[in-house]
Amino acid sequence: MIAYLKGTLHQKQNEQLIIDVSGVGYMVGISTQTLETLPERGEQIQLMIYHHIIDSDQRLFGFTSQKEKNLFERLITVKGIGPKLGLTILSGMPAADLIEAIVTQNTTALSGISGIGKKTAQRMVLELKDKLFDESEPSIVSEDGQKLDRKEEAVSALLALGFKKQNARKIVGSIIAENPKSDVSDIVKRALSEIKR
Repeated sequence: MIAYLKGTLHQKQNEQLIIDVSGVGYMVGISTQTLETLPERGEQIQLMIYHHIIDSDQRLFGFTSQKEKNLFERLITVKGIGPKLGLTILSGMPAADLIEAIVTQNTTALSGISGIGKKTAQRMVLELKDKLFDESEPSIVSEDGQKLDRKEEAVSALLALGFKKQNARKIVGSIIAENPKSDVSDIVKRALSEIKR
């Protein structure tokens, strides 16, 4: 299994790149979010890799950040969403907007992504709304991918959604004080609904 690749950017296109690692060129699928962060051809890069293996094929999918890779891995757990569609989803909407659309169950925004119909958008919400911030999985909002406790994960999620750190800590603290058994997804949903009042 390939965890990451470090080498020279040999070629980049819209949905893929070739990275030269010690004279071997690896073709890697990428999202437009990753494409926008890439250096110029000939420069050194390092990508986190999702290595997809099936009986008849192997493909590599690359990400410049661990949290984008973690989000991609959550997306492809949804029935009917494979790695190619997962990249399309990440390309169709910034990660923070995608997380907010799933948490707030905004299927209209999700179905606005190319290749995502109403039923797939509903399935994404249904299957991801409770496991998007699963504390037993690597974080989708923390850069190093570590597992965070419920409060830290909720604060990190709100920061990723554009909240200021002090406001995020305050609102998460008050929600947990009111309902100590709230999971991360519930905390984020409540915080978003309270801010939009």
